[in-house]
Amino acid sequence: MMNGKTNADYSVSAVVGAIESEQPNPGNLAALLSPAAKTLLEPMAQRALSLTRRHFGRTITLYTPLYLSDACSGGCRYCGFAADRKRPRRFLNAEERQAEMRAIAAMGIQEILLLTGERHKSVDIDYVETAVREAADLFHAVTVEVFPMSASEYARLVKAGCTGLTLYQETYDCDIYAAMHRWGPKRDYHARLAAPEHALQAGMRNLGLGVLLGLAPPVSDILALASHLQRLRRRWWRAGFSISFPRIRPETGGFQPPHPVGDRLLVQIVLALRICFPEIPLVLSTRESQILRDNLAGLGITKMSVASRTTVGGYQPEYAAEPDAGQFHVNDQRDIDTFTKALQTKGLWPVLKNTDAIYREPLSSTSN
Repeated sequence: MMNGKTNADYSVSAVVGAIESEQPNPGNLAALLSPAAKTLLEPMAQRALSLTRRHFGRTITLYTPLYLSDACSGGCRYCGFAADRKRPRRFLNAEERQAEMRAIAAMGIQEILLLTGERHKSVDIDYVETAVREAADLFHAVTVEVFPMSASEYARLVKAGCTGLTLYQETYDCDIYAAMHRWGPKRDYHARLAAPEHALQAGMRNLGLGVLLGLAPPVSDILALASHLQRLRRRWWRAGFSISFPRIRPETGGFQPPHPVGDRLLVQIVLALRICFPEIPLVLSTRESQILRDNLAGLGITKMSVASRTTVGGYQPEYAAEPDAGQFHVNDQRDIDTFTKALQTKGLWPVLKNTDAIYREPLSSTSN
């Protein structure tokens, strides 16, 4: 519900007004996500394309994830890393980490995303800090998608060379959140909700937000995500923000999403957010199919993962051949050369380096 309206209360004329608005607001987003907008995806796409070209040109920024560990103390029902999944666990030692990082750097990528499960005795702040420092020697941009931390812990990562944090609330529905997180520190909804601000307080330059589409009614979650983003941007106006759209993919636990999101609705969500947040990078990972990624690249999506492996050590031959051993199944499995050529065929410009290491200095808390 937005401004007293339910999602079904918006008319076609309200959607048209939202598409044409030069200063979109939360009410516009609700209209663009309403059933009435389903018949107007083409004008939404035209508007989204125009705004994307205005703010981003034809560039698509590329990054690659590196899974440092699949050890996890959490009980997330939807995740292949959950503590009750019967599988061998491992984490990369220093030699293995550096081999993985060199393999990624050899592809030409200059932005790496380091990932772990929830906080674990084998993978704690010291481990992540060391990995960030190692990555900062090879990559211009080092971001992390790890367990929530305190501001002082995030400050350690920033000092080590971390330039950004990705942290999804998963769902903003408190009841569904409690049902999906059976045990572990991630069960604390409010602690997770507070973590992005802790990172910004610590001087983190970039923050990626998102919801895991499929856990809760998607429109409600996207509206809550937009509200969260707006609150953070008002206070931390010098920081960079991005939005991701991960849908639940098959994993070793066999979880089935209670609110599945089809391709058409995902496209509607991407277009609506581009129209309402024209200058925010929108991110689409290799969870999605080759066809969908190719069609959304440059239409609203401006940042994408490439050549992803969701297994620990997945960039080494002995582990790359284990497609079912990762956090989830990768959908788009193209290598970097094939993917960049596909983008170029569409007239898009793949960007493998979007910033220089000189910009790692933390944002000053006094400037927000």
